[in-house]
Amino acid sequence: METHYTDIHCHPSLKPYSKSFKYIPKKQNALNTGRKNSIWHYSPPNFLEKFVNRIVTLTKFTQTDMTALAKAKTKVVIVSLYPFEKHFLSRRVWGWKGLTDVLVNLAASISQSRIDYVLSHDNYFEDLLSEYDFFLQLNNQVEKVDGIFYTYRVVSSYAEIETNKQLETDTKKIINILITIEGGHAFNTGLKINENTANPIEVKENIQKVKQWKHRPLFITFAHHFYNELCGHAKSISIGALENNQKRGINTGITPLGFEAINLLLDDTNGNRIPIDVKHMSEDSRKTYYGLLDTAFNTEDIPVIASHGAANGYRSLIEKNKTDYPDRAEYFNQIDINFFDTEFIRIARSNGIFGIQLDERRIGSPKAIKESKIYFPNKRKQLQKKSLLVWRQVEHVAEVLDKEGLFCWGIQCIGSDFDGIINPLKGIWTAENIRDLADELVKHAKAYISKNRKNLKDFNRITGEAIVERVLRGNAMEFIERNY
Repeated sequence: METHYTDIHCHPSLKPYSKSFKYIPKKQNALNTGRKNSIWHYSPPNFLEKFVNRIVTLTKFTQTDMTALAKAKTKVVIVSLYPFEKHFLSRRVWGWKGLTDVLVNLAASISQSRIDYVLSHDNYFEDLLSEYDFFLQLNNQVEKVDGIFYTYRVVSSYAEIETNKQLETDTKKIINILITIEGGHAFNTGLKINENTANPIEVKENIQKVKQWKHRPLFITFAHHFYNELCGHAKSISIGALENNQKRGINTGITPLGFEAINLLLDDTNGNRIPIDVKHMSEDSRKTYYGLLDTAFNTEDIPVIASHGAANGYRSLIEKNKTDYPDRAEYFNQIDINFFDTEFIRIARSNGIFGIQLDERRIGSPKAIKESKIYFPNKRKQLQKKSLLVWRQVEHVAEVLDKEGLFCWGIQCIGSDFDGIINPLKGIWTAENIRDLADELVKHAKAYISKNRKNLKDFNRITGEAIVERVLRGNAMEFIERNY
């Protein structure tokens, strides 16, 4: 089967855009692919980098640079613009001014020049615009990869993707890029860690400006790691020296300004709605948002999106300590940043999408991660075990949806979070390794269908290959077609 995939959440620009602050002029997307500030700069993990990742979970290599995506035969990728949050850096600890700088640089592999800029600027929105421009600088520029001429094009609609498909030949390929935004702070909120700074008029003007972009974002991840004055966030940071920075606003609900922002984003008067991605939102914020969809927007078709997440195995945001699948739930990370069964039902009924995050810290429990380890080098065995972590997510969502009488293979896809601050599944290091993941997922899917076919509704009895095709690209492409 074909092994190219559509990723609905990754950060190809995070490292090169950050590195660009080391050079003059800053914020330049280099034509020279040998430069680290080029989005085409290819830096797959070497043996030492893989070893370091195994020991201390640092990901210093690139995962979704355009060259890696070309080698993975990518046709469509949904990228996330992310104005780096100050509060990764703003609180100094242990009396050493540079400690948080060191920790973040190690975890995110950015640059000290970028860190200095983040600490000194006072406008997240301007940073957002600069990263958006970073993509546009090399839009439609040609690079040769493995004897084939590649270009990427930032697209404005599904129709453009179809047009670009017709323009491809055996030696000329196009990677279609769709834009999203991670974090409502991008509209210039949450600048200070202990006080509100947002100007409501400015925030609403910035939202309207984004809605007028030529390449309107497909969706926006409303919350992120720190309080953004729009809604509460879920706990997401495990670096001890940074956890305190996340405490303000954690697990709270949507603010009055947040309601105004959501109403503006979801307004479709001019056909430029930007749907909300609920990843990183607190439990209270998610419950309130779902209530808003059921009341104020109950006559409109608004998809529920979870762009990069995992199941926690529990029943619902109300019955959050109960599980209908105890044997499987013990293999999941039972934290509230992950998603409850009723949320998958809501996603499916809204024609939404669920991206499976390829991050060991999110996708499995300590027991599951321990059982997935190998102690002697064996690539195939490693892939078999790590792919099982992904398959369990696909399978769990399927059984939850089948039980509700819904098509059960229609929302799962890949939302890798590659090049974000993640700890990737060992062996599935970069976009190029998705082909290996696909091969193993087909084996898991075939085995599952063979064993459980009779337990599924008739319309859910599809082949293992068909399941994996949907997970790799089919579901994501259908979502794009419906919403862009």
